[in-house]
Amino acid sequence: MLFKKRGTFTEEDARKVIEFASARPEEGELIVMADRITDEAKRRLWDYARAVKLMADLTGEEREVRVEILEGYVSERVKGIDVEGL
Repeated sequence: MLFKKRGTFTEEDARKVIEFASARPEEGELIVMADRITDEAKRRLWDYARAVKLMADLTGEEREVRVEILEGYVSERVKGIDVEGL
């Protein structure tokens, strides 16, 4: 699942993305594309991925979420979910 935001991707934006993604447990990848991403937002995304893995281990499931962060350029050609619309 690709999320895009022009400008700075903040911790509040990360919270919105995590809420959106957690409602879709079949998704195994979060890609965030933004001009700039704060360290707090990165930490929140990585913590979510670790929490999903930990909960899967505790319940015996095979579930993992991969987080990829693309910082510096937001392409209009790439289709993704606009964080402003969440």
